Amino acid sequence: MKKLIIAILAFLPALAFASSTVKLDQADYDLRDKASLQSGAKLFMNYCAGCHSTQYQRYNRVAEDLDIPEDVMQANLNFTGVPVGELMKNAIPEKDAAAWFGAPPPDLTLVARVRGADWLYTYLRSFYKDDSRPFGVNNLVFPSVGMPHVLEPLQGSTSLKMQEHTVDGKQVTVPVGLEVAGNGELSTEEYDQAVLDIVNFLVYSADPVKLERHRMGYWVLGFLVIFFIFGYMLKKEYWRDVH
Repeated sequence: MKKLIIAILAFLPALAFASSTVKLDQADYDLRDKASLQSGAKLFMNYCAGCHSTQYQRYNRVAEDLDIPEDVMQANLNFTGVPVGELMKNAIPEKDAAAWFGAPPPDLTLVARVRGADWLYTYLRSFYKDDSRPFGVNNLVFPSVGMPHVLEPLQGSTSLKMQEHTVDGKQVTVPVGLEVAGNGELSTEEYDQAVLDIVNFLVYSADPVKLERHRMGYWVLGFLVIFFIFGYMLKKEYWRDVH
């Protein structure tokens, strides 16, 4: 019974994500695209790492995997000044972060595994102005979100696009999407690509050896095929005289 309760509790977050009424856009990330991963690392370190850490990654490991020279990583993407072999933590004391944001910003090393790439891609493109919130913004995917829209300088300010519908004979106004003011540094297409680069980096961060594991899997399958052929031939040889 105890194991059943634990299994149900572990499954509840997945049920919560699955029940979301917001349609998630597909994130067509590519872990083989080093340029995208490098761009994602740059954007993450400049816009996200001030609050969020990826404390299960090391600067030198990321630099090696993403083909970034260590001196470039240290000079341009390490803002805490720690040695390049250290873990990628942020500089905000947890107590202060909890006081400023209501709760410490979560570590994002494994967020792509927990939330999924599509969720992250849609979430980062779904902020809108909401003066009732502490940071002046809300999010369609994560209502009552407790963080500011840190990518707003790139995307520009956004607002809800409302539309009237008739429900049970009454006119109601419901949100049908977002309107971008167009005052950001990037166009809509460029911003979507920037977000995709960040998602690509976070997917890599959550599983740095994914591509290597897949390559190894092909070798293992090839070995099993060859082993089966030799095993079958050996079996035929052993049983030849019996028949």
